[in-house]
This record gives sequence, structure tokens and C-alpha cells, in this order.
Amino acid sequence: MTTKIKNRWLMVASAMAIHMSIGSVYAWSVYVNPIQSTMNWTLTDVTITFSVAIFFLGLSAALMGKFVERKGPRVAATLAAVLFGLGTVGSGFAIAMESKILLYLTYGVLGGAGLGIGYLSPVSMLVKWFPDRRGMATGLAIMGFGFASAISGPAIKILIDSVGVSSTFYILGAIYFVVMFTAAQYLANPPEGYMPERLSDAIASGKKKIKEDLVNITRNEAVKTARFYGLWIMLFINVTCGIAIISVASPLLQEVIGISALAAASAVGLMGIFNGAGRIVWASVSDYLTRPIVFIIFFVTQIIAFYLLTTVTSVLLFTILVYYIMTCYGGAFASIPAYIGDIFGTKELAAIHGYILTAWALAGLAGPIIIAYVKDSTGSYSGTLYVFVGLFFVALITSIFMLMNIKKIKASQVQA
Repeated sequence: MTTKIKNRWLMVASAMAIHMSIGSVYAWSVYVNPIQSTMNWTLTDVTITFSVAIFFLGLSAALMGKFVERKGPRVAATLAAVLFGLGTVGSGFAIAMESKILLYLTYGVLGGAGLGIGYLSPVSMLVKWFPDRRGMATGLAIMGFGFASAISGPAIKILIDSVGVSSTFYILGAIYFVVMFTAAQYLANPPEGYMPERLSDAIASGKKKIKEDLVNITRNEAVKTARFYGLWIMLFINVTCGIAIISVASPLLQEVIGISALAAASAVGLMGIFNGAGRIVWASVSDYLTRPIVFIIFFVTQIIAFYLLTTVTSVLLFTILVYYIMTCYGGAFASIPAYIGDIFGTKELAAIHGYILTAWALAGLAGPIIIAYVKDSTGSYSGTLYVFVGLFFVALITSIFMLMNIKKIKASQVQA
């Protein structure tokens, strides 16, 4: 008796539902003013919650990657639903109790842990379901994370105005749990050696050749390679520079090109759209150009873009450059899982991806700190942009090294 194979496109839809839920963390800023005015807390008090959540996202991804591989995507995503749902509902209780510490523990620690596990669970699975289009599949899922704030932001605002801050957390926590729990039940890894029928037929007829992974190794073996640290450095630099721009986008736009606060706010709103779109576009492009080439393109073009940001006076050109940078920011997130599969195989992809995501956690702290420090020291954002140009040169050198290293290994495999 043959077991019916699940629909891989429904896997994508389920993954997107999970990422649309946990991606609501990017709408945290909508909570800031209402919490401040309700609780009489400082901006720092409220912002720490977001920082703790992002930190625990990276920490849980690193610690729980092996768990995701061992237990499978359904169990892992179900746990993520429980943690993220409880964390969000618990945040409402923390506000009702007027407790900052409880808010850090619920939204930050519990919710952050749900973020990390929920982020990993469907992504590593999709790489296995789409051997023919890894980048596109992971790009679709992670696109949901990028676009989530566009939906969650207005929903949070409407609910807070209608029912208050605490009840908003209760309602959304329940919704996130139901959506994530339901989506998690469909998730499953494909059968060993799975290949979609159309691809299998194309290979059999000689029309297509499946790209073989460079190697197929464990997390412990991967961390002993230079390629692992190359990936980590590239993601860290790309996220550091991108998240720094996100953190000060409004004042940056007002200072450098002199637009109004209202116009800057509108421009910032569009940044989320380009962040999300870049995830699917660049990840899909990487299926054709290859991941190493796409990352080289990221860094060459961003060196130019960040340098031009220091000199342009045109409002249109400045915003185009910022939007382009956002597509690269999102594109790197979406391309990394497929890149990991290409060079380390799928044996422990979730575990390796979890380790790599520690770059995101640290970059989330480093980017805003760097841009704030240089601005305070020099009185201008231009100095920071030059620092980022220098960082991108490091990333470019690393990406070229990655390409050369991969080619060298492939050549040695052919000779063997």
C-alpha cells in the first residue's frame, strides 16, 4: 500500500501562515506609544521588549535547530504556536499587571522562543520539498514574515483603539495560536529521496539534471568549515546595515534630503513592502544565477547604493536607493536556507540554519547601536553610511572567497 504524498504547495501555504503570524513582531512599534501612555514607561522600557524578542529568536533558533530536525516540522511548529500564542496572550496580562519584567518574559522570552522555532520549522522542510526551486520556495515562506507587519500593524492599531492594549494582546495571541497550530498540523518532511513527478520525468528524459549538493554533513561538521563562517559573516553584515537603516529611516530621510515627517513616515511604510518583495524576487533569481553569484551582486550593488546615499539630494533617487537596499535585506534572509542546503546538504539543515541565525540576533543589536553611536559622535548620518560601505567591502571579499572555495571543492570532487 502506497502512502499518499502531501501537496507541496499546501506546505508553502502552511509555512506562509506561520510566518505571517510570527512576522507580526515587526509591527511592535505600533504598540510603543499606547504602552508608553498607558503605563507611563519610558521609550527604552518598551523598546527593550522588542530587543529581547529578537535576541531570543536567534538564541532559540541556535539551540532548537537539532530539535526541529529530530522531531520534525509538525511537532516543532506546534510548539512554536504554543510559545508564541502564550507569549502574546501573556503580554496582555503583563500590561494588566503593569509589570515590565513580566512583559519581557512573555513577549520577549516566550514569544521570542516561539519566533525562533517557528521561523526554522517550515523553512528547512521546504528546501526538502523543492529540490528544483529551493530559493523560490523558501522565499515565499519568508516573504510572509516580511509582509506581516503590513497586515498586523493596522490590525493592532484598530484593536487598541477599540478594546485597549491588554485585550489586543489577548485577541491577537488567540488568533496567532489558532492559525499557527492549524497550519502546523499539515507540515511534514517529504519521503526520503523525494522528487516532484515533472522533475523526475525531465531528468529521466535527459532534459534536466538535478543539482547535487556540495556535501551532506551534520551541524557539528559544518561548523568546522570556513564556509559556515563565511555565510555567518555575510548575513551578519547584510542584516547589520539593513536593520540600522530600518531603525532610523524616518529621521535619516528628514535629515539627508529634508522631507517632512509625514512624507518620511509614508516612505517608511513602503520599505516593508520592498523588504517582503525582495525575499521572493531575489530567492527566485538565486535558483537561476546560483546563491554565490546573488550574494556577490548584493554586496557590489549595496557598496554603490550606500555610497550614493551620502551624496544624492534628489528625494526620488534617495528613496529608490533605500527601497533597493530593503530588497537586498529581505533577499538575503530568503536565500540563506537554500544556500545552506546547496553547500551543506539537507541532513541537518534546520540545525545549521539555527546556528547561522545567531548572526541576525547579534546584528539586531549591532546595527542600531553603530548608527546611533556614529550619529552622536559626528552629528551626521553620513559617517555611518561610510562605515557600512566599508563593512560591505568585507562582505564582498567574503562572498568571493565563498565562490572560490565552492569551485575548489567541486573541482577536487571531479578529480576524485
